Amino acid sequence: MEKQVSGVLNIFKPKGITSNGVIMKVRKIIGIKKVGHTGTLDPEAEGVLPICIGKATRVAGMLTDANKAYRAVIRLGITTDSQDMTGKILSTADVNITKQQFEAAVSDFVGEITQVPPMYSAIKMNGQPLYKLARQGIEVERKPREIKITEIKILDFSGDKGTIEVYCSKGTYIRTLCADIGEKLGCGGVMDSLLRIKSGPFELAESITIEYLSENINRIDEFIVNVDKLFDYDSFYVKEDETVKIKNGVPVRNPAVQNGKKYRVYGENGEFLCISEGKNGVLEMIKGFY
Repeated sequence: MEKQVSGVLNIFKPKGITSNGVIMKVRKIIGIKKVGHTGTLDPEAEGVLPICIGKATRVAGMLTDANKAYRAVIRLGITTDSQDMTGKILSTADVNITKQQFEAAVSDFVGEITQVPPMYSAIKMNGQPLYKLARQGIEVERKPREIKITEIKILDFSGDKGTIEVYCSKGTYIRTLCADIGEKLGCGGVMDSLLRIKSGPFELAESITIEYLSENINRIDEFIVNVDKLFDYDSFYVKEDETVKIKNGVPVRNPAVQNGKKYRVYGENGEFLCISEGKNGVLEMIKGFY
């Protein structure tokens, strides 16, 4: 099956399993070693986790860079060392926040902002993941990161809890956002639950569970998304001799190529070859999939 299956599965990651745990299960179900995910979800988080299979693992990094959307519940009046409910409680406070105050605080985080990554994260410092240091009670200085939050929708608010939908760039920590909102309100806050509803072109409504995949493995062609469908670029077909050049890493000159434009490049037989960019009449490959 390894030679036959290549593409991306929109898997629903349940609570209580790591993203790498999902990879192990999918790998076992499909019988393919070459499997990877496109952005870690914490064990207690759930939702969309695109899984790349076969040649599609080459696109994993490009999908990781895609925008994301999350639905989160903020619990006010509490802070923890992990910024969610799995951590050690650091403080508690009475909550006397109106919906209008909550809306005002949330709105301050829309746009281009900076975040200090949490200690409980997979970011490495001197080769050591921060969460391993955090478990030892060690806290180190982290540099603020620039992120962009396009929109935050408030779905519900009731006294000490609020449900929000966040549309954001890669690298956004929703736990940190919840903690920062709580800090702005003066009572503290943590992330109570997290659901990823969108990752790049993949949406929650179209995701499938690991169990469903296992029970319907004979229908995998219906679930898998071909790599070329992930890119919203024009198609560009090349001749047989040009295909040979591309597969040998040689840039192809073609007068139809537009400068600065990206293309999905195909061979005459319809084989998806690569993503290339036009530069001075030459197709320069960005990522190959042959």
